[in-house]
This record gives sequence, C-alpha cells and structure tokens, in this order.
Amino acid sequence: MVGFPDLRLRRIREQEPLRRLTRETRLSPSGFVYPMFVTHGHGVRQAIEPMPGCHHLSLDLLAEDVGEAADLGIPAVLLFGLPQEKDPLGMGAYDPEGIIQEAVRTIKKEVPDMMVITDVCLCEYTDHGHCGVIDNGHVDNDATLELLARTGLSHVEAGADMVAPSAMMDGQVKAIRQELDAHAHDTSPIMGYAAKYASAFYGPFRVAADSTPQFGDRRSYQMDPANSRMAMREIESDISEGADIVMVKPALSYLDVIRRARDRFDHPLAAYNVSGEYSMIKAAAEKGWVDEKSATIELLTAIQRAGADITLTYHAKEVARWLKDND
Repeated sequence: MVGFPDLRLRRIREQEPLRRLTRETRLSPSGFVYPMFVTHGHGVRQAIEPMPGCHHLSLDLLAEDVGEAADLGIPAVLLFGLPQEKDPLGMGAYDPEGIIQEAVRTIKKEVPDMMVITDVCLCEYTDHGHCGVIDNGHVDNDATLELLARTGLSHVEAGADMVAPSAMMDGQVKAIRQELDAHAHDTSPIMGYAAKYASAFYGPFRVAADSTPQFGDRRSYQMDPANSRMAMREIESDISEGADIVMVKPALSYLDVIRRARDRFDHPLAAYNVSGEYSMIKAAAEKGWVDEKSATIELLTAIQRAGADITLTYHAKEVARWLKDND
C-alpha cells in the first residue's frame, strides 16, 4: 500500500464540493419516520416539557402537522395515543373508536399519501403502565398476545399502512400476522420492535405518553442493555414470525447492535432515535454547550452509517428543513 508522502488523504477534504462528492453516508428525509403524540380534545397543541419542539396534538390539529411533514419530504409518521381513560386491560388500545383509530382515519382523509404507522402496545392504555396483562404481579405473555393482535387489526381496519408491535412479548409478530391474515389483510406489513432494550433513555417519552410503570420495571420483557447476541436472536425470531422490517431501539447507545444486525440480516433495518437521545441534544444546545444543528446531523448520520435504512426520530422535521436549506 502506498503511504505518505505519496499518499495524501487530505487532498479530498480540501474543498467542500469534493467533500460532498466523496461523502459515503447521505441523510435524506426519505429515510425518516416522524413520531407523533395524539390526544383527545379540540385545539390542543400542548408542549411536552422534556421534549422541546414536540407536542400533544388533538385530532383537529393533527393533519396540519402531518401535512407539514409531507411537504418536507418525510414519507411516514408513527402514532402514539393518549386515551381519556385507562384500565387494567388497556381496552382503549383496541377500541374501534379509540384515539389512534380516529387519528389514522383523520390522516388518511386529509393527507392520504402519508404512510401511517401505528405503535402496537398497551402501556399507554393500562392503568398499571405495563405493556401487557398483569397476573399475580407479572406480565402474562400469552394472554397479552390476543390483545396485541386485536389492537393491530383495529389499526389496520381504521386505515393504518403498517403496524409496529413494541411490547416485547414473545410471539407478538406471529400473533398479529395471523390475525391480519385471517381478516384478509395479508398485504399489511409489520415493523417489529425486535431488539428493544430496557433503556434509561425512554424517560421523556414516558412523560409524553403517560406510560411509566406504576410498579416494578420492564426488565422482564425488554432486553438487557449488556446483551448483543441476544439481540440477534430476537431479530431472527421476529423475521421467522413474519416481520417485514426489524428495529433496534434505542439507536445511539446501540450502534454496535445496528451494525451487527446489518451485517447478519438482509431485512430492512430501522433504528429508533429515542426521546432521551433527542432531549439530550436539545438540553445541551439550550445551554450553549453544543451546536444543535451540527450535533443532530452528526448523530443521525452515525445511525445511518451503522447500517440503519430507516430512522425514527423526533428531529425529522427540523433536519428535513436544514437539509432543504443546504440544497
């Protein structure tokens, strides 16, 4: 191999046009999914304190924000709902007239070309804050599967383009796939939260979604942050059950898992840039400790460079604007 002084790698970094031409990883809004929080009421645009720039939106204001995302070239949104009432079985999750079901109908009517992805879980709807049915103080995996399947079906029947089960129950993808197929929705895809870790970075989201567990934690079903081999088993399991896209969550602390998954599997791979990762950038930028634009773009580039095809991020709209301004 030729070395210095004959090899001078700085040559291709001297000029901005050449840096752009030789850039290996290129961010684009076409790879973003924008997560949104939907609530009941009218005229509600309530700021989420630990997630600056994010809001709870009522149905009458939802289409405006979704339309803005569409105009910025963002192809998909991911919906989370805040029900009016909670109960032990999370009945609002699979109510045909529930908040997510109504949100899906609203978006598909007002912004029909936007792809609507729905989170399939029970934690926002249960009064105990866990992702499944509680039996003697424990989450009952198999009893939960029926409710997740009902939830996924109700979302698709409302018009959702794709469902994304996030409860981390064994067999959740298979249960939903079978339920959809049994009701003639065999073309509806599933994005599995395949490797979802029990992370400290979910804190701001749990405030936003009012989904903090009222007892214990979620470590009996979400993954141990120390494990990466187990993540490959989880991803392999989701693929075998019929997942069309698999996800690693969170992203920033698990770039090695994203890379490992990319090298091992040919399935489309998503990564969730979660609320805590988002809020850290916002908080540091507010203090003047980092440049928000540069830090955000660097972070999202790293996620894509690690191997993610799709990035779910609360930064989606602002980054889409920055990229548009740079064109």
